[in-house]
Formats: sequence, C-alpha cells, structure tokens
Amino acid sequence: MLRTSKTMAKKLFGKLGSHFLESVRFFGGVFMLGVDCLRELFKPPFYFHLTIEQMFLIGVRSFLLVSVTALATGSVMALQFGYGLEKFGGKLYVPKVLSLAFVREMGPVFTSLLVAARIGAGITAEVGSMNVTQQIDAIRALGTSPIKKIVIPRLLATLITLPLLTVFANFIGIFGGMLVSVKELGTTPDYFFTKAIEALRMNDFITGLIKTIVFAVFIALTACYRGMKTTGGTRGVGDSTTWVVVTTNIFIMIADFFLTKLFIIIAPYNK
Repeated sequence: MLRTSKTMAKKLFGKLGSHFLESVRFFGGVFMLGVDCLRELFKPPFYFHLTIEQMFLIGVRSFLLVSVTALATGSVMALQFGYGLEKFGGKLYVPKVLSLAFVREMGPVFTSLLVAARIGAGITAEVGSMNVTQQIDAIRALGTSPIKKIVIPRLLATLITLPLLTVFANFIGIFGGMLVSVKELGTTPDYFFTKAIEALRMNDFITGLIKTIVFAVFIALTACYRGMKTTGGTRGVGDSTTWVVVTTNIFIMIADFFLTKLFIIIAPYNK
C-alpha cells in the first residue's frame, strides 16, 4: 500500500513538473519571439501589403461576429440590470451601469475572446500548415525572414484591428442596451445617452483599449509561435489550434483581473 502511494505520488509530481517545464518553455519561447519581432520590425524590407491583407482578414471579417455579439450582450445586460435594479428602485441607473460595465470590461473582454477563438485558431492553422508542409523552411532557404513575412504582419494587424473592433463593440453594445431600455424599461433615448455620457470618462475608454493591446500581443504571438512549432501533420495542426484557443482564452480572463486591479491602483475609478 505504501509502495503504491509512493508510486502514485512520483507520477503526480512528475506530471506537475513536466507541465511546469512546458509552461516555462512556452512563455520563454513567446517572449523571445516578441523580442525577435521588435528587433526586425524596423529593418527592411517592409511587407505593408501583407499587413493590410491580415487587417482585412482579422478586422473586416470579424466585424459582423463582434457586432452581433455586442448587440446581444448589451441587450441582455439592459434587461438584467433593468429588472434587477427595479426591485430596489434603481432602474434609472441602468444607462450608467451598463455603459461603464461595457466600456471597462464586457467590450474589451468579449471582443478579445471572439478574436482569440476566430483569429487565433486561423493563424495557428495557417502557420502550422506552412510549417508541416515545410513552407517556412523554404522561406528561410530563399533568404527571407519568416518573422518579417509571417509573424510581424499578423502581429501588427491584430494590434491595430482589435482595439478598433473593441471601440465598435462598445458603441454597438450600448446602442443595444438603449433599444431594450426604451422598449422594455420605458426610458427615452435622450435620457439614456445623457446618463451614459455623464458616467463615462476618457480613463474608462483608455483602460479598455490598453487591455485589448495586451490581449492582441499575446493572441498573435501565441498563435504564430505554436504554429511554427507544429509537427505531426494534419492531426498536429488540429491539436495546436485547439491548444491556442484554450490558452489564449484562459490568459485573457486571468490577465483581465490583474490589469483591472492595476488600473484601479494607478487611477481609481472614483476619482
């Protein structure tokens, strides 16, 4: 019995140690990939057309998905806040609560999660397929840097489009909340937007956008790093895609807490 317990303990600690080493290796690899991107970002040649192409694939093609999600989320939040606060006589605070919650948290986080699921998976599958079929090795053989031609365009495109998508999501979500408030709660559009504008400060928008920048860097670098390390044919591409989606979503949720705590320390909301 004692020998069996020792064996199980060794296996458990062995797995934990293995996962820890894999995590350290992953974060170190992503960090070094980011350093390489900074090193080669300002060196010619510059592939502006590839960046614009990725901006279209990441931004324009994600707009409909983000818009529908933001509209539905804003509408549901208005219903929940409206009928919930009505019990305490606080229905008139719905515009302020909804706008603050959406700009600070719901807009940046939901948009980043959607982009991580759609774009992170797409980048990983594309780059992973290139690695499996040895296209990345061919790029190196031609004297071209895979980082400049593959990683940097996707990183820049994600950095540009994710904050823009978040801005659109904020306005669309608040607009959806206004529609529901007018229809279900009996408020007027003028009252809703007046109270929303009174509640919001520039600091609220800035903190939300800073979050999306952090999320964008992690999403793009993680997807490219995992794609360039993919092996095992089509099955390996599928495994990498699933792994990236799960990892980026977990990172977004955990990082959001620490970033929110940091912003509260630096610039408290009640000031």
